[in-house]
Amino acid sequence: MFTGIWMMDFSLYDLMQYSLILSLIVLLLVVVVLHVSANTVDQTRHEKEKHFLTADGKEESFSSLMDPPSLELSVVVPSYNEELRLPVMMDEAMEYLEKRQKENPSFTYEVIVVDDGSKDKTTEVAMKYTKKYGAQKVRVLTLVKNRGKGGAVRMGTLSCRGRFILMADADGATKFADIEKVEEGLESIDEKPDNMAISCGSRAHLEKESVAQRSLFRTFLMYGFHFLVWFFCVRGIKDTQCGFKLFTREAALKTFSSLHVERWAFDVELLFIAQCFEIPVVEVAVNWTEIEGSKLVPFWSWLQMGRDLVLIRLRYLTGAWRLESERKTQ
Repeated sequence: MFTGIWMMDFSLYDLMQYSLILSLIVLLLVVVVLHVSANTVDQTRHEKEKHFLTADGKEESFSSLMDPPSLELSVVVPSYNEELRLPVMMDEAMEYLEKRQKENPSFTYEVIVVDDGSKDKTTEVAMKYTKKYGAQKVRVLTLVKNRGKGGAVRMGTLSCRGRFILMADADGATKFADIEKVEEGLESIDEKPDNMAISCGSRAHLEKESVAQRSLFRTFLMYGFHFLVWFFCVRGIKDTQCGFKLFTREAALKTFSSLHVERWAFDVELLFIAQCFEIPVVEVAVNWTEIEGSKLVPFWSWLQMGRDLVLIRLRYLTGAWRLESERKTQ
């Protein structure tokens, strides 16, 4: 009888020991896979991406985010196959910016349209604004290959001259004049460590209305995504995905220097990095209208973003990705 009890205890001990060893092996494999699959973002530029064309067709070099600012505001507009939607957004933005400069001559700005390897005439459409307003106000950065929205925003941001940098979508879904709201949000932050702060446009106040218009399945995907964002990466921000964000130059340099995700979930990683560096982030309600022609495919894009959220957390947790100080990005 005692022998049987002893053998049972021994078997249970062995089972626990083997389970522990197996768990450690699985954990080790996960860490290895995360490190091997954690591709380093290519920060280098193709030779063609180092220059922009002036109104008369001459090539000039882009500035660097690491240089001192020479303008008040830079607006980065990521664009992929946006020849139809871009003119509406640019007309609204340029009208606002020109009026503001006329009222306040000390206000200086630039708009950088980043053509993310488009297959249509996005670059040609954007160049019309360079010819109309001049290359000091509108510059076109044409990427040799498609990087994804996050990659396009990063490349444009790294080319900015402004003290403040606004990220604005090419579809014009957010009323451009709402820049004043995100500016007020930035000003409301009393303590800006090393002058770093971020003001995020938010559609959270429109959530009830959007739920009423969405299908049950899309509503489930939306809430599932919000939960994953909260659980794995960012807390305290209700809408991480609104494409209307204002950065101080210092905050942009700090966050974009560590950015790895180049597709749809890049906003989440940016805010995750900001919170890790304890950069103040404020959320501000903005006007937003859904515009036809979105590149976001509901099911597959949400699935990809959900996967990216899990990987963001795990890769930072295991050391596959690291937060970095400003590094050479040109």
